[in-house]
Amino acid sequence: MGYIKSAALEETGYVVLDSYHQEVDPQEWLDIEYVDWKSSGDTRFAPLASAKGEIECNGFWNHKPPRTDKDGVWIDAQVVKAPNLTRRAQEPGANVGRCRVIELQPTPYGECLYNLHQDDNNRLNPDGTGWVVRGFFNLTDDKDSFFVLRENRTDPQGEVRIALPAGAQLIIDTQRLWHATTHLGTEPRYNLITSWTSGPELDAYIEKHHGQSHTASVAVDQAILDAGYAEQARKDAARAAYYAAKGQAEVRAMSEA
Repeated sequence: MGYIKSAALEETGYVVLDSYHQEVDPQEWLDIEYVDWKSSGDTRFAPLASAKGEIECNGFWNHKPPRTDKDGVWIDAQVVKAPNLTRRAQEPGANVGRCRVIELQPTPYGECLYNLHQDDNNRLNPDGTGWVVRGFFNLTDDKDSFFVLRENRTDPQGEVRIALPAGAQLIIDTQRLWHATTHLGTEPRYNLITSWTSGPELDAYIEKHHGQSHTASVAVDQAILDAGYAEQARKDAARAAYYAAKGQAEVRAMSEA
């Protein structure tokens, strides 16, 4: 039967939406409660919606009963502090699973490449239903930072680097694309991440905000790119050696973040 997917994401796996006027929002992301939850890099997360409405970030399949990343329960104590962020996550009208703000500490390009991962959005998702993708709304003004997308984790061919000023809005099939962020600021980067179920509601939202499946890639000096490739290879080799020394096969599983 196959999953219901957004045609707008079919070609490249992502769309860039119209920029949001971020300055009109109060800095709600500084008031909500964060938990230590490691994803790709030095991170914390502040959940707005979770499996049972509790302040935690676990995959919905790790709860009882286990289920896919849909029908998230809004956390009253967080929503009251972040009504605008909640409104933005709900605006498409698509089903929301997990919704949270990520806090990312500065991360150079080579570290970003090592952190590239795919998300396990659709575990337990029944065939014939909507495919779960993720929205990314950049909250802080990170003009020198960029999102990295690859079809193949270790192959830079076709790598896309998307700029992250305040108000940047992306929707990404993060189970298809390897992704992570190069954050070159001195302060933490904050970003709202929402799991949405594909379907007519999300399609209409993408159309309303003029979703583009191609964008100009952020220009990076070739010496920095080459150094990043070398750092990724070095860290990958060190990781493989670590597991080999323990007599274990290296497993790079999908992220639950």
